[in-house]
Amino acid sequence: MKPSREIDRLLEIMAALRDPETGCAWDVGQTFETIVPYTIEEAYEVADAIERKDLPDLKDELGDLLLQVVFHAQMAAEEGAFDFGGVVEAITSKLIRRHPHVFGDTPSRDPAVIKRAWDEIKAGEKATRRELRGEAADQTPGLLDDVPAAIPALSRAEKLTRRAAKVGFDWPETKQVVAKIREELAEVEEAIDSGRKADIEDEIGDLLFSVANLARHCDIDAEAALRGTNSKFLRRFRFIEKALSESGRDIDSCSLDDMETLWIAAKRGENGSEL
Repeated sequence: MKPSREIDRLLEIMAALRDPETGCAWDVGQTFETIVPYTIEEAYEVADAIERKDLPDLKDELGDLLLQVVFHAQMAAEEGAFDFGGVVEAITSKLIRRHPHVFGDTPSRDPAVIKRAWDEIKAGEKATRRELRGEAADQTPGLLDDVPAAIPALSRAEKLTRRAAKVGFDWPETKQVVAKIREELAEVEEAIDSGRKADIEDEIGDLLFSVANLARHCDIDAEAALRGTNSKFLRRFRFIEKALSESGRDIDSCSLDDMETLWIAAKRGENGSEL
């Protein structure tokens, strides 16, 4: 078996890995459920490579993500549900169907026309899926029903509030969202004073939800913003570790004041940026 640029070779390799007699025991033992965490992880690694602007790494990570699609398609084919060709056909059909302004008889570059057609097409797709699932035709779907539950919580909060905002359920001004965050923070403090962990968890959830809503109001991707801050925290903490190591000190015995001094030095080293 040799590497190739052709998708057929990847499909052949995946089928060989899943062969019950001659394949890899680990691959053969996997199911849709056991592979899901890897699929999610690979998607995040793609995002990480993009954020780092590492194109060689991005090529590898996209390959890993593609493998996840092939893996799921192979397992589905084994069950007689669909195969990789079906996946490709489904997405090409969807792209053509959702872009009548490009592939249809009435081309348009008017954003309002494009948006209206997109919404109408998606509504039709939802109705078709409900019919295929055997749901009653007169059953009115909830506005938020199809917001995926498995996506990261910050992203889901943004999608939920964005969807609700379409029907006017939203703060009209960003300042009102900021005020709501202050209100939620005060409630967190009250919960902490009560000492009831369930209440603290509930109020912190409300606070995070409000912050995600603020990000949406500011046209900021909350998930991306937090990933950026995570990277910044990691970078500055590594600076502390390196500085301590170079001075012959151990981080476990270093005081908080000493680490705070080094943290400030790390911030100054980043062109005066603030955390």
